[in-house]
Amino acid sequence: MKGLELLESYPLAAKVVRDWFMSQMLESFKDETVPDGFKDYMLQQGIDNDKVSILIDVNPRVLLDVFDENKIFIETTLYPDDTFTCKIGNQATTNSWKTRREAEIFAVEAAFEILEKQLTPKEEIDENE
Repeated sequence: MKGLELLESYPLAAKVVRDWFMSQMLESFKDETVPDGFKDYMLQQGIDNDKVSILIDVNPRVLLDVFDENKIFIETTLYPDDTFTCKIGNQATTNSWKTRREAEIFAVEAAFEILEKQLTPKEEIDENE
């Protein structure tokens, strides 16, 4: 699933991700070498799904800190045959991938779903079951 699809499919998780990116951007603005005009421009633009989705597609591991902060830990493991597997929170998979990136993409998709469930009010979960 592409980054934009993840953000649109999991709106509560998407808000957490966008807020995290915004906080990282604001933190980077504490650096005095960043011109004030650029800071103002970026604050006006904000961070929307289109921008965040590009970051997810280019480098899904950028989200590992977001998930760590929400207690969804992603581990990748190298098998002896030089393939990768992953564990997301307490959920392991028996799948394997040729590259770490492929395993991380799978893990990020699963982590979005887990985060969305964590953020969904319990009464909504009960109604949907």
